[in-house]
Amino acid sequence: MVRINSKKLILAAGIFASLLTSSANAALNVFACEPEYGALAKALAPDAKVYSATSAQQDPHQVQARPSLIAKMRQADLVVCAGADLEIGWLPMLQMKASNNKVLSTDTGLFYAADHIETLDQLEQVDRSMGDVHAKGNPHLHFDPRKFLKVAQALSAKMIELDPNSSAEYQVALTEFTEQWQQAIPRWEAQAQSLKGKKVIAYHSSFRYLFNWLGMEQVADLEPKPGIPPSSSHLAKLVSRSQQGDVMAVIVASYQDERGAHWLGERTDLPVVILPMSVGGNSQSQDLISLYDSVLTLLTEAQ
Repeated sequence: MVRINSKKLILAAGIFASLLTSSANAALNVFACEPEYGALAKALAPDAKVYSATSAQQDPHQVQARPSLIAKMRQADLVVCAGADLEIGWLPMLQMKASNNKVLSTDTGLFYAADHIETLDQLEQVDRSMGDVHAKGNPHLHFDPRKFLKVAQALSAKMIELDPNSSAEYQVALTEFTEQWQQAIPRWEAQAQSLKGKKVIAYHSSFRYLFNWLGMEQVADLEPKPGIPPSSSHLAKLVSRSQQGDVMAVIVASYQDERGAHWLGERTDLPVVILPMSVGGNSQSQDLISLYDSVLTLLTEAQ
């Protein structure tokens, strides 16, 4: 007859229950395509393991499907990206190589920010002659704080869907984020009041949402076509445009080539402003709020 040790049985049951509990409460593993979404995911899920595939010093259009990225995506419960085809050149390859069924569809663990707002500059038709444009609209939406709050709300709902046992924690984090964000927006708008109506020349349409929110106007692009580097003849045309005297500055994102901007600035006496494109784009941009603070300070000081 086999005797069962009651103490060992109770201990084993306790360990098993502990394992079940820890599994149920395991933090989400989040793969963010860009650092602004890594920062947002961390704000909405402080206990999550968050990995950003790119930095603010990288062009998010062009990313190599490195083995390290494949390994991170293979472990992910949730993939958070800008969407609107910003990552079309590399995300599908990562998904295929990672073979993680949890993050293949927006019905499960894939989240596109652009799906949850009305994007700017949508196009009915796109062809190669138009350059690097996006039919689904401009994907650099994180510089409109009103739209970004909608993204935060949708992302929090997705996290709750994937991890319902932690619903209360996600709701608390969203409330805190929303309060901080709604307090910051009027402050930012007051700080940027003098920028309304200002005209700039910028590289690509990276700050399209920022300019739209602030009432600024990008009157010319350093690129002859989106994705095409500045040429000598195109820069010469920009010198002529600048001579109208209504351009405030030349704007370049932290990851973009500054040479064309500085060439133009030297010939027109226009200030060249390097704006952080995302969290980590300069020493001041340590989180989403300080990113906005830095961008607005740099712009207002350039006037």
